Amino acid sequence: MAERILIVDDEEGIRELLFAYLSDYGFEVAAVADGAAMRRHLTEHPVDLVLLDLGLPQEDGLVLARELRSRNDVPGIIIVTGRGEPVDRILGLELGADDYIAKPFDLREVVARVRSVLRRVVRPEGGAFASASPATDATERFEFDGWQVDLGARSVLRPDGTTVSLTTSEFDLLATLVRNPNRALSRDELMDALYKREAGPFDRAVDVLVGRLRRKIEADPAEPQLVKSVRGVGYLFAARVSPAPGADHESR
Repeated sequence: MAERILIVDDEEGIRELLFAYLSDYGFEVAAVADGAAMRRHLTEHPVDLVLLDLGLPQEDGLVLARELRSRNDVPGIIIVTGRGEPVDRILGLELGADDYIAKPFDLREVVARVRSVLRRVVRPEGGAFASASPATDATERFEFDGWQVDLGARSVLRPDGTTVSLTTSEFDLLATLVRNPNRALSRDELMDALYKREAGPFDRAVDVLVGRLRRKIEADPAEPQLVKSVRGVGYLFAARVSPAPGADHESR
């Protein structure tokens, strides 16, 4: 079944361009001009991914991004901004967007970003969203400091046994860190693992994502003990990671 994409952009030319180009790549595409039309469409047609323009005239795209992230059937979100201000992209990522594209954009880059997010966000038979994982992840279960991470089920449990709700990108970041404990990972390495591209000189996508993850797994996000900054390099997961009981992996 073709992945379903919804374009939300008030510029008719942009809508038509993206609609035609993405349709040529086999996606099932719909396009609307504003938040009200977006809501009507989602009521009748669940989608796998939303390309969301931030510069909408009647309703701020950041408000819509927050609304999309709060849905039970949360789709992948790629924000599209032509405002030129990095703060807009940062706010969009803070609100849970999976990636961003700046106008003017290269259509080939749009397809690459769309495919990257869709690889991690798929709709199973049950109707709820889950993130795609390689078959080899099926039994990868790890623990650190009492936390438990199941990479196959894409679940995270606190030491008290309660579930932590992570976005697709937050979980992918945690999975990358858990697989590489006590190793300094550069921003470029993390960008490649998460977004399949290198970090640009003003790209703060990784830093924003680390901040979001810290707020969910650190006792004190202002003084992180798990996800530590490494000056001039990137980040390091400073925890002893070991296979969870019953997991068939060597100790780390």
